[in-house]
Amino acid sequence: MKRDPWLANARVPVLGVAAPSGTGKTTLLRLIIPVLNARGLRVGIVKQSRADFDMDQPGKDSYRLRKAGADRLLLLDSEQSALFLEHPGSTEPQLNDLLKHLEQDQLDLILVEGFSTQAFAKILLRRQAGERNSYAMTPDVVAIATDHASQESDAVPVLDINNPIAIADFILTYLSITDAESRLSRTENAL
Repeated sequence: MKRDPWLANARVPVLGVAAPSGTGKTTLLRLIIPVLNARGLRVGIVKQSRADFDMDQPGKDSYRLRKAGADRLLLLDSEQSALFLEHPGSTEPQLNDLLKHLEQDQLDLILVEGFSTQAFAKILLRRQAGERNSYAMTPDVVAIATDHASQESDAVPVLDINNPIAIADFILTYLSITDAESRLSRTENAL
């Protein structure tokens, strides 16, 4: 199982998807996750969002508790829970620090959307139509997923962005994850 040297807090393999807004990062992840699930893998997601989002609603008790100064708030109902972590200041949280808050023993891998300026292995998405500000190739880009492969270099593997099965295959190969390894890790964690 391959672990990223830049992410000391990762206990399972981590791989990111990076691209400008509107390129299809979430769409691609929504197609890849069921493929990985069908192969018996438990997938965690870390998604970076714009700075002004708030899942909580003004006027609700949970919102009032956070605004009163709670550094962490665990909000739950009978079917789901959400952990709110306050990040005071203007610096962007580091992915490595955020990984500490995931129950990684319940996961086989973590896919990350965003954090493009932070160093960790990632697949770069590129589209021909409407591409404005393409992210530059950096040493942490391990593949490019695109709809115009003929225009890409062969410094890293080039994947068809419209083939989620092939991208899932690449992810498993790159991270050295096998279905048997996944089942074994779950069995060991259950003991």
